[in-house]
Amino acid sequence: MNEISMEHALYYLQTLTETSSDAIAIINSSEEIQFWNTPAEQIYGIPFSEIKGKKISQFFKKEDLKLLEILETKKPVFNVYHQPRPDMHVLISSSPIFDKDGLLIGAISIDQDITNIVKLNEKLALTTSQLQKIKQQANWQEQAGPLSEIKGNSEAVQKAKALALKVATTDATVLIQGESGVGKELFAQGIHEASLRKDKPFIPINCGAIPEALFESEFFGYEKGAFTGADKDGKAGKVEMADGGTLFLDEIGILPLDMQAKLLRVLQEKEVYRIGGNFSKKVNIRVVAATNSDLADMVNHGLFRDDLYYRLNVVTLNIPPLRQRATDIPILVNNFMQEYTVKYQKKTPTLLPSALEMFTHYPWPGNIRELRNIVERMIIFNDQSSIHAEDLVDIFPTVINDQINKEGLAQEKAQLEKERIKEVLIETYGNKTAAAKKLGISRVSLYKKMKEYNI
Repeated sequence: MNEISMEHALYYLQTLTETSSDAIAIINSSEEIQFWNTPAEQIYGIPFSEIKGKKISQFFKKEDLKLLEILETKKPVFNVYHQPRPDMHVLISSSPIFDKDGLLIGAISIDQDITNIVKLNEKLALTTSQLQKIKQQANWQEQAGPLSEIKGNSEAVQKAKALALKVATTDATVLIQGESGVGKELFAQGIHEASLRKDKPFIPINCGAIPEALFESEFFGYEKGAFTGADKDGKAGKVEMADGGTLFLDEIGILPLDMQAKLLRVLQEKEVYRIGGNFSKKVNIRVVAATNSDLADMVNHGLFRDDLYYRLNVVTLNIPPLRQRATDIPILVNNFMQEYTVKYQKKTPTLLPSALEMFTHYPWPGNIRELRNIVERMIIFNDQSSIHAEDLVDIFPTVINDQINKEGLAQEKAQLEKERIKEVLIETYGNKTAAAKKLGISRVSLYKKMKEYNI
């Protein structure tokens, strides 16, 4: 095979850098810019024609440049958080470039724009905080009582609610276990509302929704000047924000091992250090954690710290899946029908026995979240005053009646679920976080199903 000519190699490199959606910069050993793709122009606001051939330090502070650091250390770095502008957040990966004789000839930097992810996470935290304040101002807990949003009269759910109310009056750490979609956060909020901390903040952290590079700043916050672009006054982390109240750690099983160690220290010492800070701040928090993973099994496989597991597992609250509380399904269906007829300004239809039977016989792998979604679709697509079973054929993933063999039903359900997952992954261009959100399941559940269905 003929060797690639220098001219062709340059064309290949140019095409490669322009194909990437990330900002790519390449400097030579003299710190001069050789390549600077279009996303780099967009992110940093500097045209290639203006920066080409010039030292990169003319345009950026030296302490902000990983490329110059790489020229000195000759070692790559991956996914380092950086804020080049107050309104922009990126993850930087950078590597040295050597020739065939091992001589350092330059360095390359690839910057991934994660601004939207950070802003969405901040918006979610703000919305949750605002909702909590509204609930406290309206004094819902006194009007209807804690856990009133958890509907159902089955023995399984009443037992779970009774245990939640009993432990709520203490400061004991609670580990809520249950499948995706069973309402673990509602139980956590109910425990907070029934506690002596009810007038203090309820701060949730979805461990599955935070980019790994941002875990530490989200949990512990940072001092002013901790990194480039940091808020001039610093920023409190979620642990500090929960002082006096309840910290809810959702999807705790996803937390990386190094963050598990830091969280354990906070729980043991009841103090937190901000990034870049030299002094600790005492925090008085009550921790409620939730997971749909088998943490004990993760401990056995070295995926979860045993000391943190025992620290969290003081009281275990197991939330039953919907299939184990079938008598609650009519109550939940009616509740969601009322909600969505108001939302879409429709009259509440009558659900006939044949239609209700489809709801009660369906296995609900997505639990209450899936039930809510199907009721919403039913209200949107049906305009009849009475709903029969045949009206739900296109609403349910699978038609359920007494004549369908259970084994065949399970196989059909699995095939439909597999196809649905594949469709959503295509729609989201392989973005598993977005796909999981669209499917109404956690990212961990999506990975499990992809493995199960060999997707």
